[in-house]
Amino acid sequence: MEKPSFDPGFTTKYRGGLNRIINSRGQFNVRRRGSTWRDIHPYLFMINASWPVFSALIFAGYIFANAAFALVYLKIGVKHLQGADTSTAFSRFLSAFFFSAQTFTTVGYGQVAPSGTLANLIAAIEALMGLLAFAIATGLLFGRFSRPAARLAFSNQMVVAPYQSGTSLQFRLANRRSNNLMEVEARMMMSTVEPSEQGLLRRYKYLTLERQQVQFLPLTWTVVHPIDESSPLWGKTHEDLAQEQAEFLILIKAFDDTFFQTVHVRHSYRFEEIVWGARFAPAFEPDDRGEMVLDLEKLSEIAPAGTGATPKQLQS
Repeated sequence: MEKPSFDPGFTTKYRGGLNRIINSRGQFNVRRRGSTWRDIHPYLFMINASWPVFSALIFAGYIFANAAFALVYLKIGVKHLQGADTSTAFSRFLSAFFFSAQTFTTVGYGQVAPSGTLANLIAAIEALMGLLAFAIATGLLFGRFSRPAARLAFSNQMVVAPYQSGTSLQFRLANRRSNNLMEVEARMMMSTVEPSEQGLLRRYKYLTLERQQVQFLPLTWTVVHPIDESSPLWGKTHEDLAQEQAEFLILIKAFDDTFFQTVHVRHSYRFEEIVWGARFAPAFEPDDRGEMVLDLEKLSEIAPAGTGATPKQLQS
């Protein structure tokens, strides 16, 4: 029986047209089709949505709920709202809408008040729904703030740089935030497309790192894969990697000292994002007070290997 090939979960079957496995935001390049509304989890959606989308949905829900109850009050008659302005149709709607907002938020200024059993019953139901809605919104807001998420900065490119008596494949990362990340661990895998008897297949190989873990990440960390006889990159050229559509998948795991939880970050580089014969330029230096200053804008700065040339000279 043929030994099955190593598959980390991306499948070994190659289908043309795929740009990359992991996109620039660290998300898997997968779009699901055939899902139904039952597969959508509102909590997960609201937690993972961007802040503009989250804020817009909360505001839209608040407006929709008050407008819906305002229409209910208009249906039973604004005469059941004492103190409401009934001079025009628009003023009646505004009175009902603002009374709904005051009831929904349990503010209750008292200028407009319900009159009659039906109006009081609707106001009581709305007040209960308002309490539940704000409890849910508060939980979502707390969940977004309390969720640990690392903000790592990766260099824009990898470099093939001298290493001891040979060469190495390197990329650089740093923590964008001021929180402490401890026991930072890196794993790097290379994905290639190679011909076989079954056609084109994806092959995955783990790349051995010079140092797989650092205890702290206060500055930058240059992750190094030595290119020796045991490396899958041994003897490879840029043209070879381009033909194999090589992609380097990065997984970073760290312990967040603020949240006391483990966080994970994904990233990837493709073959066209490798600069050959280059090295990373320094990204930090001490200031006049003796404190180390990390310049995140210099994280991707490179120079020709073994020289003091600038990145512009490298590209010329």
